[in-house]
Amino acid sequence: MLSAFLKSVSHARHDETGATAVEYGIMVSLIAVVIIVAVTLLGGTIKDTFTNVQCSVAGKTYVAGTTAGTGTCP
Repeated sequence: MLSAFLKSVSHARHDETGATAVEYGIMVSLIAVVIIVAVTLLGGTIKDTFTNVQCSVAGKTYVAGTTAGTGTCP
């Protein structure tokens, strides 16, 4: 009886079928956190860049705002 129990514990210890799903879940959540942080930190700068391009296409001059993301195209 003890031998069968030890065999099943040994087998369960080496069975890693669910570990891959857990690892992928952790990777996906870490990637999501990195994307959220990047968008939060760079959001205003990216908005200024697109506004600058929009002004250039329209033939206007871009005027930067006092904070990131507040530039305009007068």
